[in-house]
Amino acid sequence: MLGFAAPHEAGLRVSLRHNARADERTGLTLSTLAFFFVMAGYYMIRPVRDQLGGAVGSQSLPLFYAVVFGVMLLLTPLFGWLVAHVSRRRLLAWSYSFFIVCLVAFVPAFLAQERIGARLLGVVFYVWVSVFNLFVVSLFWSFMADIFVSQQARRVFPLIALGGMAGAIAGPLLTRLLVHVLGVAPLLAVSAATLALALALLLRLSARDEQAGNGGAAQGTGGSLWAGLRELWSRPFLRYMAILMLLGDGIGTLAYALMADYAKAHFVDRVARTAFYNDLDLATNALGALLQLTLTRWLLVRFGAGWGLVLPALVNIALLLMVAIFGTGDLRLLGMAVPLLAVMLVITRGFAYGMTKPAVDALYTRVPRETRYKGKNFVETAVWRFGDVLVTSGVSVLAWLGVGVGGMGFIGAGVATVSAWVARRAGRSPDLARD
Repeated sequence: MLGFAAPHEAGLRVSLRHNARADERTGLTLSTLAFFFVMAGYYMIRPVRDQLGGAVGSQSLPLFYAVVFGVMLLLTPLFGWLVAHVSRRRLLAWSYSFFIVCLVAFVPAFLAQERIGARLLGVVFYVWVSVFNLFVVSLFWSFMADIFVSQQARRVFPLIALGGMAGAIAGPLLTRLLVHVLGVAPLLAVSAATLALALALLLRLSARDEQAGNGGAAQGTGGSLWAGLRELWSRPFLRYMAILMLLGDGIGTLAYALMADYAKAHFVDRVARTAFYNDLDLATNALGALLQLTLTRWLLVRFGAGWGLVLPALVNIALLLMVAIFGTGDLRLLGMAVPLLAVMLVITRGFAYGMTKPAVDALYTRVPRETRYKGKNFVETAVWRFGDVLVTSGVSVLAWLGVGVGGMGFIGAGVATVSAWVARRAGRSPDLARD
């Protein structure tokens, strides 16, 4: 026998492959549209949140992040219980609906921001946005890792992320158009509408997946409330992800804290601060979309998801060395003087969203379902927020000791070097399923 299939068998295989590809395309289309609306809404919320940080400067960020970290620790067992006992469709519906209602409820609070105060409103809204990240953005990617297998993920995740980048560009553009006309508060109602559209698409996608025979999606994952914390200690891959989260957060939060002081010094009212942070998000997401279109998908398919973690770390080393050498000076870009800190923030975030995130989520398709939801979300919320507290407090201590921006740049470059080494090991973690 030479191994040739009979004509009807060959035709059946071609038909099955065609149907699988058609199903994958439909799932990709729904997922991309849903993530477009999620990120468009989220990036209308971000500048509203960031202008509060810009109003008080970096000295209040440790307080913001400490409260967020405490709330995340309290919510981790609640999220674990929901994932263990509630079906995926109900979890999506309850979570997204809750945040839609909250967005509308925040409108009168922001109308009264001057009376409430940026510090108090900032603590509350920072906490809320962090919970939003847990139950909306992170849950979305856990869902994606649940319905696509590893090889599919390397093909489709960069494209889904590209749809998110399109939304992350549309959100700031819409914000720029509306903030000077409507003000800050009504942006939250527009964000609620985009989140409702995303929920409708995700529920349709979940129903299709259940009809296709994924019976596990109709029920919870089971397991304990604290499974995410337990798996962090038992799975080498999750430990690598936690370390990378702390190291990457160190670099990103350092840039964010320095930029908060810049915004406080240069912008006096909330509309101007919102517009400034909105422009930073717009530039960041344009870079992320460019990476998705040109480099990320090719890199993940050709060399594997691990290299999608290593390359951004190498870029961060170069950026931080520039800050260490040149300080806070301006760069001449397109005939304009642009602060080097702003360039660092944009490029660091652009690579994080445009390359690191799809690579991480592709790797999560190679772990068990409970790990995708509980372990992943523990790393991306509690560990992340612990890093925020650690880094912002460290920046304050370094500034008190007289360490300038150049010294912080050298320290950050050392952190990025360690991050590159850990990223390389993460892509080869022994507990990852075969690709």
